[in-house]
Amino acid sequence: MYDIGIKRLQSSRDTVWIVSRSEPSSLSIDDGVHRICLKIDLSNQTHIPYLLEALENKTIDVLIYNVGLWEKQGFEDDYSFDHDQLEDIAHLIKVNVTSTVTYIQVLLPHIRKSEKGKIIVIGSTAGLDHTNLPQVSLVASKFGLRGIVNALREHVRKDKISVICINPGELAAEVPYEDGAEKAIILYDETRIPVQDIVELARCVIHLSRVSCVKEINVPAMADLNA
Repeated sequence: MYDIGIKRLQSSRDTVWIVSRSEPSSLSIDDGVHRICLKIDLSNQTHIPYLLEALENKTIDVLIYNVGLWEKQGFEDDYSFDHDQLEDIAHLIKVNVTSTVTYIQVLLPHIRKSEKGKIIVIGSTAGLDHTNLPQVSLVASKFGLRGIVNALREHVRKDKISVICINPGELAAEVPYEDGAEKAIILYDETRIPVQDIVELARCVIHLSRVSCVKEINVPAMADLNA
């Protein structure tokens, strides 16, 4: 989740671990939330020991996993899969698929310690059928992400851990959260999803009881006839 939206999911007295390559702006907010930033590049599995050392025996109630890359020039008019470089394809798959599997795996013992553990993975409508996108590597990785979520859900079902995939369409991520959803709606002529909508969906999922098993939420823009 984008940093500006994540802080809206937090309540006073929460402890929030933010894993990012750079320090987010929300660390400076004085609202009673204890935020800890771990500067980790999630494309690199060699950082896993540092993550585990920092967490020690901590309990994680909610994991929101939002990591992803797309092809260089992937959304430009002249994009062609024919021109993708082998090393770029391999890196995209490593970040979008391998890192998702490996980092969630090492965090499972911490989530199992919670009585209300939830894993929310932010996917994409690019991983759904009939979205008519030509970005082969991106689409393959987003389909793979849904497969990870489905298998992971069965793996931790006995632990009563909810595993949910939220698949938004293109997000209006450049619009600051404080500017409101209406600005994003007007700016992109209703073609991009306001970040506020995804935050509200995540908030709803987080507050559901452990009885409910929400598997997947697809959120294309109303104007996206291919999603």
